[in-house]
Amino acid sequence: MTRLEQREFGKLPDGTSIILFTLSNDQGMIARIMNFGAILTELHVPDRTQQVHNVVLGFDNLAQYLRGHPFFGATTGRVANRIAGARFTLRDREYKLAANDGPHHLHGGIKGFDKVVWQARPLQDLGHAGSVEFTYVSADGEEGYPGNLLVTVIYTLTDRNELKIDYTATTDKPTPVNLTNHSYFNLAGNGDVLQHEMMIAADHYMPVDDDLIPSGEIAPVKGTPFDFSTATPVGLRLDQLQPRPGGYDHNFVLNKNAQSLRLAASVCDPASGRVMEVLTTEPGLQFYTGNFLDGTIQGFGGVSYQRYGGLCLETQRFPDAVHHANFPSIILNPGDTYKTTTEFHFKQDQA
Repeated sequence: MTRLEQREFGKLPDGTSIILFTLSNDQGMIARIMNFGAILTELHVPDRTQQVHNVVLGFDNLAQYLRGHPFFGATTGRVANRIAGARFTLRDREYKLAANDGPHHLHGGIKGFDKVVWQARPLQDLGHAGSVEFTYVSADGEEGYPGNLLVTVIYTLTDRNELKIDYTATTDKPTPVNLTNHSYFNLAGNGDVLQHEMMIAADHYMPVDDDLIPSGEIAPVKGTPFDFSTATPVGLRLDQLQPRPGGYDHNFVLNKNAQSLRLAASVCDPASGRVMEVLTTEPGLQFYTGNFLDGTIQGFGGVSYQRYGGLCLETQRFPDAVHHANFPSIILNPGDTYKTTTEFHFKQDQA
């Protein structure tokens, strides 16, 4: 049986209390999520010797989250990833968004979903022993987006060492929506992720320009540094990525896109034996290797997060989809419901 506890994590400058929810199971796995940003702050997972360690980057106090960070564990939206030029046209009207990544819009803007307070409630009284529900109403015009958007995110920890995230959203005006979780995983619990072995179930990826904006091309991975069709060390071909970004920050087009839950990627840390499988209903997976970490951010225990200190596997619709007619639409219309699920399954390699 999964257990749930909650406590105050700190207060915002205006006195708003931020609550940290802890989900734990009998296998030793622990997930902590707070209602500021619906952020996954910690995820403790056993290794092959049953030693439990936190495998996501983050902080042990609210103050550090408030000082700013590169989306550690965050629920990102209204639109995750980049929108070129921080603008888009919908039904012949142009909408200007916050430009928070040079001239572009990134992960929802200056005050995206990662920087707002969500309403939260445990669901154990509704038959979900290991679930917490977060809801947020994004007002019409927030960060430049049209429509009042009601978003719900449910985190669930199972007794099978699975962390599930379910997203739903409805709107009263047509608006783009693309939600994801931006956790940085390090299955070793420290050091870098270059020896992690990665498999991504994708035969194609999206080339990007120097600003990491997709060109619109959907290119085959075969014969390129982007071929992770079989398990491959993350750092094996970094030197072949030219000229930027010095690591991976690309969307992969997942195989078998049937809007059903299926395996998108698996990661193994050979040293600890921890294995993570990522399952999703989404068509894309942004693989990011923490290229912009530079040691200036100190996380748990005062550890400096260095380049390649964590990797992100962001399940998503395609980035900059509002500008590419050949990408699946991310426009949510009134009367329709945005719905997606991502699961992280953990186990141990006994080899």
